[in-house]
Amino acid sequence: MAISNEKLVEMVKKLPQSAKKSAYDYLKYLTISHTRPGWDEIIDLEPDGTPLSEEEKRQLKNNSEFVSWEEALNELNLPNDTKS
Repeated sequence: MAISNEKLVEMVKKLPQSAKKSAYDYLKYLTISHTRPGWDEIIDLEPDGTPLSEEEKRQLKNNSEFVSWEEALNELNLPNDTKS
């Protein structure tokens, strides 16, 4: 289905101000997503040599697929009522 640029522009003009940032972000994603490699291409890439951050190292050491409630609260700096 072909959609003209003019039709897209008219739709954007009709958006409420509160939705424009989301629309912009999504359109930006759509314009660059075709240039990003897929998972099959990523697996074949050479490592980039960028050192891991401390957070990335911590995540790699974690064997669990899940984060405990307490870990999530701490990571998000939210109050934790379970602490004594």
